[in-house]
Amino acid sequence: MIPESFIQDLLARVDVVDVVGRYVQLRKGGANLLGLCPFHNEKSPSFTVSPTKQFYHCFGCGAHGSAITFLMEHTGTSFPEAVRTLAASAGMTVPEENRSPRQQQESARRKAEESRHTQVLDAAQAHYLKQLRASPAAIRYLKQRGLTGEIAAHFGLGWSGTDRHGLSQVFPNYDDPTLVESGLVIESEDGRRYDRFRERVMFPIRNVRGSLIGFGGRIIGKGEPKYLNSPETPLFSKGHELYGLWEARQSIRQEGQVIVVEGYMDVVGLAQQGIANAVATLGTATTPDHVKKLLRTSDKVIFSFDGDGAGRRAAWRALQACLPVLRDDIAIRFLFLPTEHDPDSYVRELGAEAFRACLADAVALSRFLLDELASRHNMNEAEGRASCLHEAKPLLASIPECALRVQIEREMAKLVQLTPEEMAQILAQQPAKPFAPAAAPKAAGEAAGSAGPDHDGGHPDTGYDFAGHDFHDIPAEEPDFADYGQFPSQGGGEFSGGGGQRAGGKPEWKGKSDWKAKGDWKGGGKGNWKGRRDNDVGGFEGRRTMPSLAKRLLGLLLAHPELVDSMGDQQLEVIDHGPHLGLVRDLIMLAQSSGARHVGALLEAAEPDSDLATVLKGLRADILSQEDLPDPQTEWDDALRRIEFDSAKLEMAKLAAAGLASDDARKRYLELSSRMVTLKGAGIR
Repeated sequence: MIPESFIQDLLARVDVVDVVGRYVQLRKGGANLLGLCPFHNEKSPSFTVSPTKQFYHCFGCGAHGSAITFLMEHTGTSFPEAVRTLAASAGMTVPEENRSPRQQQESARRKAEESRHTQVLDAAQAHYLKQLRASPAAIRYLKQRGLTGEIAAHFGLGWSGTDRHGLSQVFPNYDDPTLVESGLVIESEDGRRYDRFRERVMFPIRNVRGSLIGFGGRIIGKGEPKYLNSPETPLFSKGHELYGLWEARQSIRQEGQVIVVEGYMDVVGLAQQGIANAVATLGTATTPDHVKKLLRTSDKVIFSFDGDGAGRRAAWRALQACLPVLRDDIAIRFLFLPTEHDPDSYVRELGAEAFRACLADAVALSRFLLDELASRHNMNEAEGRASCLHEAKPLLASIPECALRVQIEREMAKLVQLTPEEMAQILAQQPAKPFAPAAAPKAAGEAAGSAGPDHDGGHPDTGYDFAGHDFHDIPAEEPDFADYGQFPSQGGGEFSGGGGQRAGGKPEWKGKSDWKAKGDWKGGGKGNWKGRRDNDVGGFEGRRTMPSLAKRLLGLLLAHPELVDSMGDQQLEVIDHGPHLGLVRDLIMLAQSSGARHVGALLEAAEPDSDLATVLKGLRADILSQEDLPDPQTEWDDALRRIEFDSAKLEMAKLAAAGLASDDARKRYLELSSRMVTLKGAGIR
């Protein structure tokens, strides 16, 4: 891990104006510098860089951050890579915090393995490019598909050749295990080796940083499978990657939306016609990881599948993957072309403007969901409507709590001829488990790494487990946090703990405790807030709506990380009793165990796909822009007092409702009452 002190020194040494100026033309505009935003298409400059505050901000799209953030967002590099790049430019050497010899060895082994794989893939790509220039048949095929040399070069298209051992020309040591591990060569049971890709147009697959991680190949003659992907390797996992995302990144920002198609040729064919914001899944059904990656690139996603039955089945699987990550500030739509067309054939026959017109008429996810469910049942009879609702319940349960879910439930109520109240009662009687699509049998050739990303209805679904969350188990009488006030990062006044004045002087918390986080904390936590829970129902992802109290406390901790140093068991216990505060505890434990304090260092310490990492990314811009509070410890203590007060009030109400039948219940009631008097004396109302 990169030490926090080094990150602070680095940001003090580099100038954000110089960093941004390498990519954006800036001009003086008062105290700041102005330019056209590199993150969205604009004609009038709304992108500013502040030399005094050392951050950039776009008033058009909201992009915001430091020099490190800019490199991460603009070039797609990871946090460590951005830090190392800036350090090199400043003549600094990045230190690494002490790690065990075993950790160092494992890290070195992993980096060496990835480096070997990257080197052999790059060498193979150079070979495929050279082969294409020497193959009239492959060039003729690309021309027949309407592609120019310019677009072929943009996507790095190549040709595998016809020789079973063509790569032996590139790798004299054809027995090198790395060739098999990287998916370029297949070793049969009798030990003989041969190239995986032969007689195929080659499509290099890149990750979000532009690094080559695998290949897809389309056969141009007769043979099966029509499309063949690299197998799963240390660099490549088709359930996580999207073809063309690297090439489409600028166009996605300019267009404000991303189009998801089924095949490589759809992506390339659309780009040939000027529609360059399309990406494709890699021979597998759309997965939740795909959807989350898409939503990181744009708030608007349009799935455009073939018009046949296989296309509609693929769209339905994509919809199921989208439901757990729905939120109110995104738009997901579905475009169904005529049965005889796929996106590539449609745009070649009818042109780009006709396809754009279809995009404008794409069906909203909610409409597709309701229409598809209705089409499966006889809605003219009570039995059919009841069956429709039965099928819908697990799908509805997989949608996080948000306004969109309420809207869909109301539309469903109309569809099955129920009032909203009746619908809510039925859903509450037997809460459905969130929908989890079962894994389908593998298509022919899948075991060998083949996967037809185009027009094949037999792709396997990815198994999907929606585990429950502690923050869905909300008491019937939930504490009211509406009067909390606002932190500066939220655009309001200071946090006042309900508006009362502090009367108790110094905080009651007893400073540091002997509580320690055990192990290498990576953003897990109490109450099942651990590991990769972002597939679960209600897991925070992207800019999904988050309880305001949790967001405020996270913002306060990130803006004033020194608060973590005085955190003790008593405060953690109070947080445990507050609803929806699992991520707040996660952040405290991560900071105490890792020693990280800067938001970038915390991002590096957290598991990359955890809820905590995602929320940190979303709050990063707010933290950079807010001013320091005059007394953050007071603000924090006031917030915890409010949480404790509301929790005590709720527990007392439950004890009273139960009749205070036992001595223990009456004793507990008096203890809580006494504690509430003390809290009121400290300014809680």
